[in-house]
Amino acid sequence: MARLHLMSVYVAVVEAEGFAGGARKLQMSPPAVTRAVAALEERLGVKLLNRTTRYVRMTEAGQKYYEDAKRIIALADEADDAVLGINAEPRGQLTVTASVLFGRLFIMPGIVEYLRRYPTVEVNALFVDRVVNMLEEGVDVAIRIGDLPDSSYRALRVGTVRRVLCASPGYLDKHGIPQVPEDLPNHNIILARGLNPANEMRFVRDSQSLTVKLQPMLSVSDNDSTASAAMAGLGITRLLNYQIAEPLQTGKLQIILSDFESPPVPVHILHREGRHSSAKIRSFVDLMAERLRAELALN
Repeated sequence: MARLHLMSVYVAVVEAEGFAGGARKLQMSPPAVTRAVAALEERLGVKLLNRTTRYVRMTEAGQKYYEDAKRIIALADEADDAVLGINAEPRGQLTVTASVLFGRLFIMPGIVEYLRRYPTVEVNALFVDRVVNMLEEGVDVAIRIGDLPDSSYRALRVGTVRRVLCASPGYLDKHGIPQVPEDLPNHNIILARGLNPANEMRFVRDSQSLTVKLQPMLSVSDNDSTASAAMAGLGITRLLNYQIAEPLQTGKLQIILSDFESPPVPVHILHREGRHSSAKIRSFVDLMAERLRAELALN
């Protein structure tokens, strides 16, 4: 059997968590799928799957082979798309991920524009406040905030965001405005755990890093609730500037200690590495890069 076919069968079985599911996905008979995986294991001389009557699980070698096979199949698909020409009409399914609020504010309007241009594409928008494994979850494009680890994905920088300290004017009128980071332990602190996992905040003074230990009055898991507590006058918090763009503009929140801010956080668009990019990925990345680079809150 052709090597790429065997890889495709193996990937389908893994993702369907069984031979029957893989067979349905590929529209093959279960015995044919079983034979294909057995032939692949014989060819490689290594066991890829542990089988029981109820489930299949990858071995350590099987996990590594699955990741490599997914990448090879993706490259083959990209090569097929490239044969159609650089001006081929985008088509098929495109999966995009971003954090919840960033996705709602900046990515969804871009998706709407994209689908109006290319109605033959079906977009799956995965907006979650966690780092998505692009390979395991079949994601084509990710918009990430923060420094990136080395990876096999292309990264296109499209802007930056600031970590800003803020409070309501009412709180600052009552408790005073901190003049230096060391004043913060004397104030009511609201910690957004996604941005501040530890009870501390880091600042920069005279090009040197400064860490201030804090005892928060309130710790919150989501950013909207953190901003709401700060707008209610409960205390001082730190968020990314785009997360509080509206209350800053309307004066419900006020930035403090801006002279001590840490360096801005980069925003990147990530997509699969390869010699070719499919028309759907290339066109979406180009559109989103143009839109995000034009956003005042990100530049």
